Amino acid sequence: MTQPTHFDLPAPPTKSKRDPRFIVMVMSGFLALLLGAAAVLLPAPYVVESPGPTFNTIGEIDSQPLIEVQGRQTFPASGDLDLTTVYVTGGPGTQLGILEVFRAWVNPTESVVPRELRYPPDVTQEDIQEQNAVAMTSSQESAIAAALAHLDIEFQEELSVAGLVEDAAATGILEEGDIIASVDGTEVTNIGVLRDSLNAANGEAVDIGLVRDGGEVSEEVTPKASPSGDFQLGVGLVANFTFPFDITIALDNVGGPSAGSMFALGIIDLLTEGELTGGKHFAGTGTIDSAGQVGPIGGIRQKLAGAREAGAEVFLAPAANCGEVVGHVPDGLQVVRVGTLDDAVDAVTTLGAGDDGTALPTCEAD
Repeated sequence: MTQPTHFDLPAPPTKSKRDPRFIVMVMSGFLALLLGAAAVLLPAPYVVESPGPTFNTIGEIDSQPLIEVQGRQTFPASGDLDLTTVYVTGGPGTQLGILEVFRAWVNPTESVVPRELRYPPDVTQEDIQEQNAVAMTSSQESAIAAALAHLDIEFQEELSVAGLVEDAAATGILEEGDIIASVDGTEVTNIGVLRDSLNAANGEAVDIGLVRDGGEVSEEVTPKASPSGDFQLGVGLVANFTFPFDITIALDNVGGPSAGSMFALGIIDLLTEGELTGGKHFAGTGTIDSAGQVGPIGGIRQKLAGAREAGAEVFLAPAANCGEVVGHVPDGLQVVRVGTLDDAVDAVTTLGAGDDGTALPTCEAD
């Protein structure tokens, strides 16, 4: 049976009146013990982000190809196109001690983030896992679409309204389940066409062609400018794809949308004759949409560190994350700034062929 912990203190002096210095020493000892126990036991309302493992999208995991294509010819690929990950500790259902937080604060490869900035107050670990799984599935489908679009392989994409944000331009006009078919007569074949059409209107009202309850309708909406400067309807969209052949991505226990750009690169390499990487070790991160737009992610500093630790020579960083990249690039790692899938393919092709990559864009201090 486990015995309770006790502390042996020195015996008091034998003289009748205790030395005040002894009392101060005893009190200081108790205070140190209490502070130490508090540091270890008291929970801290923070999460810690640290470098996670990398996975080669043109390699294998558990002796199986990470990306498998059926119904289309593929070609051998060498080198590495690593997706990068981040460990997050201290989320819902877990607690970090103060000492754990202090340790992370002094570690340059880790970040300490207030929990409320990363998670809504009432979210559970099960909610997070479900959201990450959905985001990963959506990311994989968008990556497949972006890769096929880059290779000029036809597929079908249907955009439907999943919900509206607060004070949306389309509030009271568009409805959940509406399929967006056209904007001002231009057929919406992917998210890029929709984005370009709304921006081309420059804030003027547009006619949105819809399929609603099986019938065709038209609604007029005046898009609102977002903080990024794009004009938007203020709706959440779900993309439904029909691809001409099967592409399976096998990666369990990893969630979120940030691997999209590296999935797309891996698919392009497998479907293209020749070796995209030239045998070199690339890593990267970034969300992607079906039009090939690369978006920002979280944990970029941890991903840089994890990539270099895994042996990567080049890191493909989303342009929108460049402010967090500057000053945190590990020695020996070249960072290339990418805003689109075309940018990423150009960088890998250039460096993989052994050409001079000094002209490739990078992240620079303002």
